[in-house]
Amino acid sequence: MAAPEEPELSQAQTEKLLQFQDLTGLESMDQCRRTLEQHNWNIEAAVQDRLNEQEGVPSVFNPPPSRPLQVNTADHRVYSYIVSRPQPRGLLGWSYYLIMLPFRFTYYTILDIFRFALRFIRPDPRGRVTDPVGDVVSFIHNFEETYGRAHPVFYQGTYSQALNDAKRELRFLLVYLHGDDHQDTDEFCRSTLCTEEVITFLNTRTLFWACSTSRPEGYRVSQALRENTYPFLAMIMLKDRKMTVVGRLEGLIQPEDFINQLIFIMDANQPYLMSERLEREERSQTQVLRQQQDEAYLASLRADQEKDRKKREEQEQKRQEEEKVRQSVLAEERRRRTLEEEKERKSECLPPEPPADDPESVKIVFKLPNDTRVERRFLFGQSLAVIYDFLFSLKESPEKFQIITNFPRRVLPCLPTEEQPNPPTLKEAGLSRTEVLFVQDLTDD
Repeated sequence: MAAPEEPELSQAQTEKLLQFQDLTGLESMDQCRRTLEQHNWNIEAAVQDRLNEQEGVPSVFNPPPSRPLQVNTADHRVYSYIVSRPQPRGLLGWSYYLIMLPFRFTYYTILDIFRFALRFIRPDPRGRVTDPVGDVVSFIHNFEETYGRAHPVFYQGTYSQALNDAKRELRFLLVYLHGDDHQDTDEFCRSTLCTEEVITFLNTRTLFWACSTSRPEGYRVSQALRENTYPFLAMIMLKDRKMTVVGRLEGLIQPEDFINQLIFIMDANQPYLMSERLEREERSQTQVLRQQQDEAYLASLRADQEKDRKKREEQEQKRQEEEKVRQSVLAEERRRRTLEEEKERKSECLPPEPPADDPESVKIVFKLPNDTRVERRFLFGQSLAVIYDFLFSLKESPEKFQIITNFPRRVLPCLPTEEQPNPPTLKEAGLSRTEVLFVQDLTDD
């Protein structure tokens, strides 16, 4: 039985719980119930969220919290690796360095003063994060335009979502802050980040999140991690139950050295992840007995509900069949009344039968499908539609029919068409003063 402190499920909630388990394949009823409760029992949102988790992409229906997951950056055991720029070599190199030094100093000093003064005039727009996912997607788009599509798989979500996924999946999260204006950024992206060995390593061993510091989301992360120079990368993982920065790489680093440093950081901190995995497994095992009891209870409940469902379906099917028969009878009655009314209307609209001695009269004998014969006179100048209306008004005539001459055998065009909106007259149709016409039943067709 379920724990007494948990409220009992309604019949609709129980059906959603069973349907969610069938769609996702989850064995744990508790996990299924927690997921549905987090989504207010919206089964479509819960299933989509579960599929997102399996594919490693951010949840569509679970937006990041207003306050991002806090990251511990004050751990004194954090590993830091900084690559300094190479010193000038030779007389020519030192001469160039000394000549350019005052220009660089003046340029960066003026730039810093301008940025400092600009803050008093207009607040830094990066300080307000309004579309964090858009910032990340924009960076990825700009990165691919500059460096091509051969790059590590960027996490397409916010920084907070990346932290939550890394925590949930117990994986290493590598954060890269892209400094657009730094002199080493371009060489690092081309020579290190986009090399085949680095791409393979990052795609298989880490979650990789990146953003430009010129965008609000990247600037917010920069303020939290407090980098010293670019390129900057931080390795983050779950350590002592907190997301912690365990490694920092700064400066222009070569591919082989880059991979070696990441392996060193990951090997040094792997025991923490293994310990957390063991704790999670132990917590999971303590719930096995209750889950088995819940599953047995729900299995019995499912069987009862299935019986009730089948009974309701049979009753509903019987009701629908009876309603279908009733509607069919009503429709047939309406059709017959409509047909009778139409026959009466056609009969009333027929022109009078001309006398036998009228030189313009035509005597026509009609042979109906039931072998009865009907005789009537018409005028040569009358339309073939009059003949059709006369036959239609007869009770013995079928609902749908066509009129055929005997020799030569042809169908008379009695009804208007797009090509011939006005049917021809009897004279135009080539009928003689005495004719025998056959009525062919088309009702079955």
